[in-house]
Amino acid sequence: MLYLGLLILFIALELVYFKIADKYNIIDKPNARSSHTAITIRGGGILFPFAISIAYLLGYISWQITIAVALVAVISFIDDVKPLSQLPRFASHAIAVGLVFFDLHLFSEAIWILVILFVLIIGWINAFNFMDGINGITVLYSLISIVTFAFLPVNQTSLPVLITMGISCLVFGLFNVRKKAKTFAGDVGSISMALFLGYFMIKSIVESGQFGFVLFFAVYGIDAVITIVSRLVKKENIFQPHRSHLYQYLANEKGFSHVVVASLYASAQLMINIVVVYMDGKGYLSLNGVGLFLLLLTFIYLMIRVNILSQLSSKYQK
Repeated sequence: MLYLGLLILFIALELVYFKIADKYNIIDKPNARSSHTAITIRGGGILFPFAISIAYLLGYISWQITIAVALVAVISFIDDVKPLSQLPRFASHAIAVGLVFFDLHLFSEAIWILVILFVLIIGWINAFNFMDGINGITVLYSLISIVTFAFLPVNQTSLPVLITMGISCLVFGLFNVRKKAKTFAGDVGSISMALFLGYFMIKSIVESGQFGFVLFFAVYGIDAVITIVSRLVKKENIFQPHRSHLYQYLANEKGFSHVVVASLYASAQLMINIVVVYMDGKGYLSLNGVGLFLLLLTFIYLMIRVNILSQLSSKYQK
């Protein structure tokens, strides 16, 4: 009954936000780099930090993570309404990561470990945000990640907060996983969700001692890294909006439905997660095993990307 109540509450909160966003013109207008063509309400992902706040009130999650998510959510929402400079955004991310470290008692670790973790989480937050470009991709990928974390034995005590966030994803998905989305997550949604997932990734690795769980983010990670390298080779500004991710080529140039492409990404990550959990259960998920699996996934991704770009090149030459 509690979770049913949360479902109804989240639907009500989202509908109230739509009224507010409509009144104050918080919308996303398509431009030359957009993957959508219609004006859409921006910031519907504000439901995610709301869900975290409610989870805190119910005693499901710590104050450190609640404040961390709330901080990045507030700054990101302001940025959604009126673009901010890099400094306040980076500062909020840095403070939030510090709170994650505090929650997980990581400040006793060697400084070089903290630096590596800091870079990885900041990189993950930005990669997750950059990947938020078509209907359904953020919420479906998030839902797969949440379900996977909930499956791990080390996270059994965290099931209530994971279920709460899963419900918020389902509600947001009602308005986003459509041919014509009612709302987009916005930075407030994608960045707060990225921090939440990043926290659970680090938590799962620390408490299990299994570094291989990093493969739960393999699809986004490989696409983001290869795209950045490709843009650097072309001497493009990697901080500027673009349409160079594989999913963007599939949705924009190839003309596949946004929901189909988003489902493909989520399904690919789900299959990888199943393999990772199986390998861990059989004792095959050593560092060498993780490295080989990652190389295989990268090779498959590159083959698909090269094939798609080759098809597009041939099309444009005709």
